[in-house]
Amino acid sequence: MDSAAIDRFEVGRGRLASLAYRLLGSAADAEDAVQDTFLRWQAADREHIEVPEAWLTKVLTHLCLDRLRSAQARHERAAGAWLPEPLLEGDPMLGPAETFEQRESVSLAVLILMERLSPVERAVYVLREAFSYPHAEIARILDITESTSQQHVHRARRRVTAERRRGGEADPASARRVVEEFLAAAVSGRTERLVELLTDDVTAVSDGAGLARRLLRYTTRERVASFVRAGFKPTPAKRRLAGGSPVIHIALVNGSPAVLAVVDGRVVGAVAFAVRDGKVASLRGIAAADRLGRLNKAWRQHEPDAPVISAW
Repeated sequence: MDSAAIDRFEVGRGRLASLAYRLLGSAADAEDAVQDTFLRWQAADREHIEVPEAWLTKVLTHLCLDRLRSAQARHERAAGAWLPEPLLEGDPMLGPAETFEQRESVSLAVLILMERLSPVERAVYVLREAFSYPHAEIARILDITESTSQQHVHRARRRVTAERRRGGEADPASARRVVEEFLAAAVSGRTERLVELLTDDVTAVSDGAGLARRLLRYTTRERVASFVRAGFKPTPAKRRLAGGSPVIHIALVNGSPAVLAVVDGRVVGAVAFAVRDGKVASLRGIAAADRLGRLNKAWRQHEPDAPVISAW
């Protein structure tokens, strides 16, 4: 392959990776899909490709759809043991973030909600909401009619908005203050204050540090507060599991504040928060090592704020 063809692909690599991440919810899978797209580009008769960007987008989207439809993916996601891979703020794979819809489409909450969509509905939703593709172009990418594209995005929007409570975006500084107060209450054992800081419809999901076969789910303020209090209580067993005594940082992950447990510069656990009206509306706890690889890579190149807890 000549250098011009490689350069043309590399110009669009970031956009392709961002699209693949939104479709798959996994940075590792997204990178694989982009590499497979490059191999198709390498083997293609490029002289007959009129619009390379459109061709590459179509190939990548169909590769992602194949992955979503595969028996392995259906098994993993249907088994109730799947959470999106978190990404640290500033990661280029998060992609465009100029509009509320673009930022929302990469939030952990919406990536989880999109699991309820069919693969094609998910693709239409992402192409339309995150990348502002017109329906005519989406129809050409997915080999469907324009009216079908419109129907898919209408159904996808309805399903996503029916499950999440739209309240606009929380101010980052205000959301961080809520998380800081919540963390202080969790560490000090003030369960009553924890309950006060939770919305009436709060939910919590954890992967059980990668040890549980299924996700651990909690509802009601009292159960979530109890789960959080137990989770943030330091014990020798937890330190052994983490590989040492973590320091605790607060950072932005997928656009939302998150508590990160860090041992010797390595993130060993992340709890992402959704804040609404000054209270915590949801928590997503991720500690499985295979879900923290890219976040750790970014963290090593990151200049973090001072830890909020320096000895846990």
